[in-house]
Amino acid sequence: MMKLSTKGRYGVIAMYDLAMHAGDKEPISIKNVAERQEISEHYLEQLMGQLRKAGLVKSTRGAQGGYFLARSPKDVTVGDIIRVMEGPIAPVDCLLSTQKNDPHYCEKCEKCVTKGVWAKVAASISDVLDGITLEDLCRSEINEQE
Repeated sequence: MMKLSTKGRYGVIAMYDLAMHAGDKEPISIKNVAERQEISEHYLEQLMGQLRKAGLVKSTRGAQGGYFLARSPKDVTVGDIIRVMEGPIAPVDCLLSTQKNDPHYCEKCEKCVTKGVWAKVAASISDVLDGITLEDLCRSEINEQE
């Protein structure tokens, strides 16, 4: 079964929360995001560290410190976040490498009957995830509230 870890799911949720509050003048504290989204502060700190290293969020230190999006919500896709949190989108390891010295390389790669199927699955998943921005998520939330 192919499924996302909590890292991927919570990473998207945390970025969504930052996007929903992107108009706030001050950075958003981890504590506020954790409370609103019911995620452990400690776990959220780890996730935000990854998102910051990837350049998706910025942070400020101090009493009024916190996080904010590094780009506009319309410029960040769910796929961007998932790739940072989970790595490449591939349902099978053989799609990750064609290099014989790579641990993901499969000896049957060249004549595999099903590799094309898995490549199409990966492309379809990427198309969906890359077609949804944080702005889209925020817009759908606002429409649901009305």
